[in-house]
Amino acid sequence: MDFFNTACQEPSFRHTLFGICDDQDGGKAFTDTEDPSEWVATVKNDDQKLLVFTAIDKCVIKDNEENDRGRCDAMLTSDNILYLIELKDATSHWQKGAVDQLASTIEILQENHDISGFKHKKAFACNKRRPRFQEIDNELNLRFYRKYGFRIDIQAEIIIAK
Repeated sequence: MDFFNTACQEPSFRHTLFGICDDQDGGKAFTDTEDPSEWVATVKNDDQKLLVFTAIDKCVIKDNEENDRGRCDAMLTSDNILYLIELKDATSHWQKGAVDQLASTIEILQENHDISGFKHKKAFACNKRRPRFQEIDNELNLRFYRKYGFRIDIQAEIIIAK
């Protein structure tokens, strides 16, 4: 399974502000610069780092693959960052499912790639209906980092590290 498959990537870009969308219609996630009302996650790239957006669900991992394992919607990468992103549009009981999907995706990613070269590794659970930062239990955060090597954030704003 190739998480860096160019067929699943949009062309590289340096936008300072853009959104990540998922129409919830069975299609894959995508980026948008035109309609903030459609964005599930807002990405701020103040340093205009060159970014690559990769659709994970429905592209890197197709519907008929890894049926017993969850997968997140997307990945953003640059020279030193790797961010995994799960997009939700739900009012309640969504956080555990999103975190589980991110954890499963990290396991699949690590089974297939050496990602030690990425300095900043984060997993984002983003919800269109709950865009503000959600408090993460410190114990969960520490456990998640120790187990997977990724920081976890539950918020719909993704700030690209320097």
